[in-house]
Amino acid sequence: MKAVLALVVIYIGTFLVAIQGASQNSVQTAQQNAGTQQTSAPAKPIDPAKESDIRALMELVGARDLVQEGVNTSSEQYREKLLATVPNNEKGQAFVNAFVSGYEKKYDADQVTEQLLGIYDKHYSADEIKGLLQFYGSPLGQKAAAEMPKINREIQEAARAASAKAARESLQAVKDQNPDVGQSARFGAGQRRWQQRPAETSQATSAGIPASTPTSAPANTPQP
Repeated sequence: MKAVLALVVIYIGTFLVAIQGASQNSVQTAQQNAGTQQTSAPAKPIDPAKESDIRALMELVGARDLVQEGVNTSSEQYREKLLATVPNNEKGQAFVNAFVSGYEKKYDADQVTEQLLGIYDKHYSADEIKGLLQFYGSPLGQKAAAEMPKINREIQEAARAASAKAARESLQAVKDQNPDVGQSARFGAGQRRWQQRPAETSQATSAGIPASTPTSAPANTPQP
């Protein structure tokens, strides 16, 4: 039983880091890769038999669906951030919708899924992959794979609620301790500032600088 639980923990850790990290930090990762491609050594070829087992494992755990889940989550996070920095009207909404649509089209979920081959090859031996295959081929393993996206969402919701609560309480405590400073401070006030100072915001936006950005939660959780 301990071995089964260990495999489940390994699964959770691998996908929360590999998939959520990939979706939340796609721009930064692309920039880093661009800077290292010329100096990095070519990737070591994966043993064909091991690659076949890895692909079978990824199919069992629904890796492609999990990657897409990460895309959907990150697109909604970007939507929330942008909505706080654009006019609260039809044009502003259309602008954000256009961005989200373009982002989802440009995000190559198939490429990310293929990259998971190398991640599994790096962290697991051929025998370990076979062990994972055996587990996820079992009824319990199949249930774990089916329930993991739901568990992941619930974890994110719990983390988001805890983050929002901590932020609200911390901000109020600071306000109480400093009654003459920061009484107007609040989270997600980007749109309000745009409406109050349209000329200033217009200049900033034309320079590619958002008027303000909402306070965000940790990278692997949705913003409150």
